[in-house]
Amino acid sequence: MNAHQPLTASTPIGGWLDDPRGSSLIRALLSASGIDEAVLAPLRGLPLQQLVALSQGQMPQSVVDDLVLQANGGQMPDEEVATGWTESITAHRFDDQTVIVTGAASGIGRATASRVAREGGRVIAVDVSTEKLTQLEESLPGYGIVTVAGDITQQDSIDAIIAAAGERIDALANVAGINDNFSPLHETTDALWDRVMNVNVTGAFKLTRAVLPAMIAQHRGVIVNVASEAGLRGNASGNAYTVSKHAIVGLTRSAAFMYGPLGIRVNAVAPGGVATGIPMPADVSDFGLQRLQPFQSQIPSIATAEHLAASITFLLSGDSVNINGAVLASDGGWSVQ
Repeated sequence: MNAHQPLTASTPIGGWLDDPRGSSLIRALLSASGIDEAVLAPLRGLPLQQLVALSQGQMPQSVVDDLVLQANGGQMPDEEVATGWTESITAHRFDDQTVIVTGAASGIGRATASRVAREGGRVIAVDVSTEKLTQLEESLPGYGIVTVAGDITQQDSIDAIIAAAGERIDALANVAGINDNFSPLHETTDALWDRVMNVNVTGAFKLTRAVLPAMIAQHRGVIVNVASEAGLRGNASGNAYTVSKHAIVGLTRSAAFMYGPLGIRVNAVAPGGVATGIPMPADVSDFGLQRLQPFQSQIPSIATAEHLAASITFLLSGDSVNINGAVLASDGGWSVQ
């Protein structure tokens, strides 16, 4: 890195580590926190700012601000220097389209809803959190955001979503999902199994079934399901979550086969590690965590929610016109290991 180039919160962690100023500051911070530097290996491509979300409340914004000040001689740079990937909006890509996005109040769902709206789409933003949906709507004044607070496992919420969308539904992004506690099969309780399967599979199934009549009638439509690296392998998460994401892959492929001749494309995205700040479950399985950790430590890179939104909106858009029944691994290359 050029010695005169400022280090900012948007500079990738790798850029900080490769710079003499940044390297000493980051290593001092890790040492004081008792954290092994090796944990940063899969994070090198992320902006320094993303550590705030990844820390799950342990690292306040002031720590990042202080690092930037120290790296620049006590001066805050006037402008952020974009040295890594930056989101590039494709104007009018979703003009005149109604797109339903679930899980839209946070993480990947929020990033997807935001991008579709900024690219011209009318977004039906669905989530269980009314408060966070309001925050999403307020963050995008003047854009086509219609919020629906509801539970996708319940038929009355499904009916409300379809009513809000209206007669024409161009696309659906099934993003909403929950993780398990990394428990292996013999520790998986009925309650955990039912909760994970209801949200991750039954909710996606019910909403997909509900949008299909409109898409069949108009002879066009696009559905994108969020699977997971856990839908491609057995060593990425616990039993319930892994089964649920394998089910999403099956849901995707079956629907793609059935409705492809009717002009409806159905694909899935399989994320790897994503910096959404979702906390570790309080009742995490020691058995499962010890078995999974060596494999999770091999994740080549952690993505941001915006990285996944880029993959999802590609599949939602006409740019993926010749893709149907695919499971796109948006995982930094984890799936090739």
